[in-house]
Amino acid sequence: MTSVDVFDLRMLAALQDDGRLTNQQLADIVGLSASQCSRRRMRLEDEKVIAGYHADLAGEALGFTLIAFIHITLATHSPDNAKKFRALVTRVDEIQEAYSMTGDADYLLKVVLHDLKSLSNIVNNVLMPHQSVAHVRSSIVLDRLKETQKLPLKAVR
Repeated sequence: MTSVDVFDLRMLAALQDDGRLTNQQLADIVGLSASQCSRRRMRLEDEKVIAGYHADLAGEALGFTLIAFIHITLATHSPDNAKKFRALVTRVDEIQEAYSMTGDADYLLKVVLHDLKSLSNIVNNVLMPHQSVAHVRSSIVLDRLKETQKLPLKAVR
């Protein structure tokens, strides 16, 4: 774990809100000089605390109106089978997130899609026929109550 101080945490909190802040804008928020903020930002990037910058796209504006979670149970539990499934997950752009799980399912996938027909295609033509998959169960999101990528920086000590 990387050591961060109160100034780093202020910078990280500000950058979580707006990744396009200049070093001068950060300096005004954090209470340091722009050059100090620049050095700190570069260190945080080098240490992979800041993993990258990206545009936050509005999926619904682009027609991605359906979010579903898909529970996957593998056909067999072997390293080779898990590797094949992970390769499949990597290839499918509609899968935004994938987690290896404890409990009833082996994996949980979050997919973003245009419509129910797209969900049917992913389930019936991509996941179910794959040799590594034994069982698929999907749940459609009715309403999103919260969405954030922000880390709870107040909890960092």
